[in-house]
Amino acid sequence: MTTNAELQARRTAAVPRGIGHATQIYAKRAKNAEIWDEEGKRYIDFGAGIAVVNTGHQHPRILEAVSKQMESFSHVCFQVTPHENYVSLAERLNAIAPVSGPAKTMLASTGAEAVENAVKVARSFTGRPGVISFSGGFHGRTHMGMALTGKAVPYKKGFGPFPADIYNVAFPNLYHGTSSAESIKALKALFKYQADPSTIAGIIIEPVQGEGGFNIAPTDFMQSLRALCDEHGIILIADEIQTGFARTGKLFALEHMGVKADVVTLAKGLAGGLPLSAIVGRADIMDASAPGGLGGTYAGNPVACAAAHTVLDIIKDENLCARANAIGDIIQGRCRELATRSNLNCIGDVRGLGAMCAVEFVKDTKSGEPSPELTAQVLRSGNERGLILLACGTYGNVIRFLPPLTASDAIVKEGMDLFEASLTDAVGKLQ
Repeated sequence: MTTNAELQARRTAAVPRGIGHATQIYAKRAKNAEIWDEEGKRYIDFGAGIAVVNTGHQHPRILEAVSKQMESFSHVCFQVTPHENYVSLAERLNAIAPVSGPAKTMLASTGAEAVENAVKVARSFTGRPGVISFSGGFHGRTHMGMALTGKAVPYKKGFGPFPADIYNVAFPNLYHGTSSAESIKALKALFKYQADPSTIAGIIIEPVQGEGGFNIAPTDFMQSLRALCDEHGIILIADEIQTGFARTGKLFALEHMGVKADVVTLAKGLAGGLPLSAIVGRADIMDASAPGGLGGTYAGNPVACAAAHTVLDIIKDENLCARANAIGDIIQGRCRELATRSNLNCIGDVRGLGAMCAVEFVKDTKSGEPSPELTAQVLRSGNERGLILLACGTYGNVIRFLPPLTASDAIVKEGMDLFEASLTDAVGKLQ
């Protein structure tokens, strides 16, 4: 039997240290919301590959669709010999994406590619260079993605210089002292002091920040942002890469806010574990680029497209939006109950939409000082007990809960029992 420790030693020798790991658990097999490591130990998966397998590991309908497509062809390159799967998936995404007006879709392979192309089409359509993003936002590890990302370490450190004409303003986060009005004021100040709005092609925002800590953009802010973009002819780009495909209890997070974007970036949960992303935008914006300006060798891979069609069917047939809300109720309910316990004076905030939930740890609730040390200890204790959790947040003090939406109530409750035991253990060790 190969052990996790043996594989970690081989990984250290063969793989760059710049690729970080949330765990040193080496997966051997997985099923729905469970993973078994190389040593045969079972884990409840509250990470879902960072919100990728919303439909669970190894969903039988996805396996069937992938197998069927493989019998025909696995790759042809859409720019050489197009295929129907790409076209029909674009049609489906055009019909459901939260985009204002008739839409068109370009497929790519990764979330970072989606962000890159969203910026390209916004610049092409407007003829402007500038792009605005928000503090705490995460938009990928390409140079444009890093420039847009609102966190320096570890994402930007040592990788500059970055593309020009990128600006960053404060994301509205009342828990950390920034209101919607203050964020809008910061945008208007940027227009006054740094970049005239006539030079701004787009504003990109996650409706719920992922790496930034599952911070939810207030509805009034999103509506004000929409109005500001309309006023100045700026393209509103919604990064729904982590929030999309039923994760928040609706198909897309923007639906909670009554706002439509001009361009939406999608990935992660789109294809049930296969690499596929999408840029869905207003048809006039998407058509601004000349032929040959968009594309990619693997973009819209036919096997991934087959999986994506099945994911959309599963979300509808298994009512995964409602399922996300039910899972979120279990997770947030337990976290709020834990926050009331006098011996656990460490939960500063509990938040979430649907099954995109988070708990923010502090050294004590009176000071509100972030506690990344407690967060790291909870992760370690969780792994020891058989629970996979992920951290996030600007200060590394947030734990995010992202179980597959196909997880049963029993599995979710078992996972929360393990989380509670891990938290109690971690608090004791740090006292």
